[in-house]
Amino acid sequence: MTLMIQSLPWLAQAAVTTLWLTVSSIAIGLLIGLAAALVRVARVRGLGTLARAYISVIRGTPLLVQIYIVYYGLPQLGIRLGPIPSGILALSLNSGAYLSESFRAALESVDRGQMDAALSLGMSYWQAMSRIIIPQSFRTALPTIGNTFIGLLKDTSLISVITVTELLRAATLVIAATWQPFTLYIEAAAIYWVMSTAFSALQQQVERVASRHVR
Repeated sequence: MTLMIQSLPWLAQAAVTTLWLTVSSIAIGLLIGLAAALVRVARVRGLGTLARAYISVIRGTPLLVQIYIVYYGLPQLGIRLGPIPSGILALSLNSGAYLSESFRAALESVDRGQMDAALSLGMSYWQAMSRIIIPQSFRTALPTIGNTFIGLLKDTSLISVITVTELLRAATLVIAATWQPFTLYIEAAAIYWVMSTAFSALQQQVERVASRHVR
């Protein structure tokens, strides 16, 4: 118990880093996912094929491999990124691929008549998308976005392999000094659980507010 209390400030600081990495990655992933979904739904020639290939590659390969490719592979192409930018890029690309499928389904779930009505009022296709279709699809995609965030929160542990001191790596460093793996890993798991539970509660509140707005 004493060790857990003594290590808590260090692990809490690392947990803040984990949370920051998650928020940064999900923000970029949302933009990537929405862009990929839009070009697929709009059937933009060339870009739609590129988006499908991106989604297929990301969903068909392990996240850990993607992290290694970004951190160790890109320098061979002349692109050198530090551990944190590499981790954020890999996590963003990964989450973006999964969010893209969620956004595509949400966009296609909006009644086609709303697009036709917007076009008949003189809006362009992209004006109708940005003002009418996308806001409604976001409400539909909220549960998936929340689940992706929680998954990404836990997946940040994988970027410890490229020396980013997030929660898991911080626990590992303390273990190296104390030789108490069970205690420290339990403490790290508890912190992950607290963060995930807190966000789940926030997600449910946001979904309730969005549902009331629809009514």
